[in-house]
Amino acid sequence: MNINTLKRTRLVLAFAALWAASTCAHADATLDKIKQRGRIVVGVMISGGPFGAIDPATQRFVGWNPELARDLARRLGVELEAVQVLPSNRVQFLQAGKVDALIAGMEVTPERAEILDYAHTPHYRVGGTAATLKTSGITRWEDLRGKPVCLSQGSSYAKPLTEQYGAQVKGFKSSSESLLALRGNNCVAAVHDTVVVYPLLRTNAEWKDYAAPLPELNPAPSVVWVRKGETDTAAAIDKVVQDWHRSGWLIATETRLGIAPANPVLQELHAEYKATKADKAVVKAAAR
Repeated sequence: MNINTLKRTRLVLAFAALWAASTCAHADATLDKIKQRGRIVVGVMISGGPFGAIDPATQRFVGWNPELARDLARRLGVELEAVQVLPSNRVQFLQAGKVDALIAGMEVTPERAEILDYAHTPHYRVGGTAATLKTSGITRWEDLRGKPVCLSQGSSYAKPLTEQYGAQVKGFKSSSESLLALRGNNCVAAVHDTVVVYPLLRTNAEWKDYAAPLPELNPAPSVVWVRKGETDTAAAIDKVVQDWHRSGWLIATETRLGIAPANPVLQELHAEYKATKADKAVVKAAAR
């Protein structure tokens, strides 16, 4: 990750944290409930590909989001109940108490941080891209002005697409429905996370006539979300995320799942938290 991208990631997190700071600090009941019942309920995004899919043989959730949810439960010492969520309902599921946390392809934005809290250490960094026909002539985001663009309901890309680039967005319940609409010529492009679009275009022969030629749109940190005011739960999850970076578990998981290209933020955060642990050891030894 270059220094400018890293600075932007830090600024997004810092700015969004100002919203969280407005909530009064108090003990929340969710963490106690999780421990008492011995189970955490995590909403996960299952959109196909290496970040979340259903194994046809076992009907088990597999991929990045389910893997993180399982290891989060393990490190908290409880069982996992994974619940599939969609962009159109994931926030409502969390706010209504149907899930305790979200690992669901949600990047940090000020608007989301105003209504939810989150573990402040990111576990990934994701931006958007546009899948479009190779013959579309679209080479810049500005080329979408006045044209129909498909995306998921609740997508954070709707605002920049309409306000910055003047696109006419069409919302669908899921990325699969949006991409199907693109194939049906209902839009000139489908805008989704790069982690959804790139693997699809790279590995699926049915998409050989499509490409993702545009630069990454609004890259932002991906985090684990909790309900507003649940500071204890967020803090407990944040410790787990930091340990994922410290141990290199996220890098190993990304490699094992065959996710490419490798996300540079994982290497940077691994170095940061590994160094933090080493520094603490030096301080402790010096104090003896």
